Amino acid sequence: MPVMPEPPWRVVIFSMILPATLGLDALTRAAGHETAALLTPRLRGEAPEDFRERWHDLVTGAPDHLDVCLVPEKSRLPRLLRAYEPDLAVCLGYPWLLPPEVLAIPPLGVLNGHPSPLPRWRGPFPLAWAIREGDPELGMTFHLMDESFDTGPILAQGTAPMPAEYEWDTLQPCLAGLAQDLMPTALDRLARGERGDRQAGDGPYAGRFPAEFAEVDLSLPAEVVHRHVASWRFVFLYEGEQGPLATLDGARTRIVQTSLEDPGDGVPSLECADGPLWVLESEPADSTPSP
Repeated sequence: MPVMPEPPWRVVIFSMILPATLGLDALTRAAGHETAALLTPRLRGEAPEDFRERWHDLVTGAPDHLDVCLVPEKSRLPRLLRAYEPDLAVCLGYPWLLPPEVLAIPPLGVLNGHPSPLPRWRGPFPLAWAIREGDPELGMTFHLMDESFDTGPILAQGTAPMPAEYEWDTLQPCLAGLAQDLMPTALDRLARGERGDRQAGDGPYAGRFPAEFAEVDLSLPAEVVHRHVASWRFVFLYEGEQGPLATLDGARTRIVQTSLEDPGDGVPSLECADGPLWVLESEPADSTPSP
């Protein structure tokens, strides 16, 4: 059995999101450890404009004490990570499943923050599915990564009430607060030599939305349709995908934002099973989706 390193630890961060990077860095340093580097995928090809903006924000906004390492492809990860000789890696908002060779490099493993109460909503789009399904709570779980998506042993977990507004600006502070409460517990358990608790069974998988979700189902109550529309803001649309779509004022339209209350000023509406749902923002169905 390998000898576990004593604190303080040398830590590497995996992320593609600036707020997640700043949070992981601050919480790790607050626990007395050293953060050495940020590893993030290098942007390739014709990435959507909003992705380019977020990537630019990450690269330019990362703390000055972190090396920012742009990883061109997954096969380069082992060599790049090994060069930093980390005791631990921490991960939040990173798109790649890390291969076993990478997981084996830090003696303490890779600690992943996942925005759901695992095992519920394993996979890449947990917030989208939680909103769509009407979950009453947001969740955050810190677990040790293994060779599958979001299945490793849990070190800390918590929940908070789901905000009434389904926007990044309202969900992000809730998730950040959960991370601030939970990550110190996860680090403390690792320092005591604990390796976490096995997840209790299987849960629903938060993958890409199936094709049938693209069409707004107006036979449902307005509150449900409102959630369904909002959930699309939390998924990545692959080439050729569009949603949510409906016919609005006789034209095929991508519905971007809705309201359960009439804002006045002649705002158009969709007629749902129990009444109208007002459309605050929309786009032509064949347009490039807005970020």
